[in-house]
Amino acid sequence: MIGDRPEAGGPAYARVAAAIRRLVLDGRLPLDTRLPGERELAAALGVSRTTVTAAYDELRDGGYAVSRQGSGTRSALPPSRGGTRGDARGGPAWTPWAADGSDLLDLAHAAPEAPAEVRRAYDAALEQLPRHLPGSGYHLFGLPELRAAVADRLTARGLPTLPAQVLVTAGAQHAFTLVLQLATGVGDRVLVEQPTYPNALDAIGRHGATAVPVPLAADGWDLGAVAAAVRQTAPRLAYLMPDFHNPTGLLATDAERRELGAVLTRSRTLTVVDETLVELALDGPVPPPLATHLPDDLTVTVGSASKTLWGGLRVGWARASTALIRRLAAVRASVDMGSAVVEQLAVTELLGGLDAALPARRAELRTRRDALLDALARRLPTWRTRVPAGGLVLWCDLGAPVSTRLVGAAERHGIRLAAGPRFGVDGAFERWLRLPYTHPADVIEPAVEALEQAFRAVTADGGATADPVDAVA
Repeated sequence: MIGDRPEAGGPAYARVAAAIRRLVLDGRLPLDTRLPGERELAAALGVSRTTVTAAYDELRDGGYAVSRQGSGTRSALPPSRGGTRGDARGGPAWTPWAADGSDLLDLAHAAPEAPAEVRRAYDAALEQLPRHLPGSGYHLFGLPELRAAVADRLTARGLPTLPAQVLVTAGAQHAFTLVLQLATGVGDRVLVEQPTYPNALDAIGRHGATAVPVPLAADGWDLGAVAAAVRQTAPRLAYLMPDFHNPTGLLATDAERRELGAVLTRSRTLTVVDETLVELALDGPVPPPLATHLPDDLTVTVGSASKTLWGGLRVGWARASTALIRRLAAVRASVDMGSAVVEQLAVTELLGGLDAALPARRAELRTRRDALLDALARRLPTWRTRVPAGGLVLWCDLGAPVSTRLVGAAERHGIRLAAGPRFGVDGAFERWLRLPYTHPADVIEPAVEALEQAFRAVTADGGATADPVDAVA
């Protein structure tokens, strides 16, 4: 029973409210979802209706629920609380970090701040803008100069590409969604790594398709498992992230890429290769693109400026055969007519100078990664994580199935987290937590100190019992 959770603290209604709030913050309870009726939830949890009524009142007071006549009580997020919060010991302040505008330190999203080059790129873009103003501003396939810049970048990495093989999108997630809309229908199977990028899983579910998870091995891709899954399930689509995989940080070897390409080519499986993190190699080179081992008509390589440069740019791309690009553009036309011109001009400028900017970007991320590893080794020595050769995140084995409860406890210590189950199919990975190293080193230290306190709170009883509200969800 919820009231028997000693580590949660406080009365039963507060524990119910905290558990529901945690589900909202973790993304497992989508926004504007109708919450169960008070009698229904009370019966499911074995508590009184008065307890649920008080819990809903607390959620509404905190902005995590709203009630409207005729539509019941629905999940929500509070508006920004504004202000600045600093570490209790006089450490760095953060305001606001979290994606919802709150003053929590955001360790749920893996995206660094913009480098100085972004401001300069916007200045250059505004200088170029007047020559585009006489036109309509609509570029369904993307600005020709940006398509050429992306093609040049891919060609330099070993994947010969023509500008006509590039479609500019509003990020890699947008590109993947277009592929889903083009290639899948209700009930179609989509092969994914397990764990994988949670927004990809969400998109698959929204399209009515079914994710087919293939577990990753501790040190790479289980090629036998991939081949068996392809043979047994005949997936309509595959979604793979071979470059600093999110969340594990794994980097596929050239041999793994060759075998993955061979398996998927034999089965004629359309494959989306997510290269969002490929430019963030911190320790050594990256093998040639997976798409070099796949036919152009069976491959869509997606990329983005968000992780390498800045998420606020909202520019990504898809690379495929010219025929497939035309089909994706036709799908895109039913959604929007193209990406913003100024952002495309800025990204064109940034890609032109990327080789000069990347060393400093990588060096800073390497410093932040090592600072996070050091802080975890000192404060949370029972956690286990491999050192990724690139990307933006650590995948931490907590040693106990407490990830979801740790999210709630960490929020009370000012930290926003994404629980391990967000990255798996069917709620797996309660022993795991993804931690980004996208914040400066002087922010990482107090953040890990807060994590240590939160982890102690949830493991006070051994950390093996799940919260009843999580089970209902």
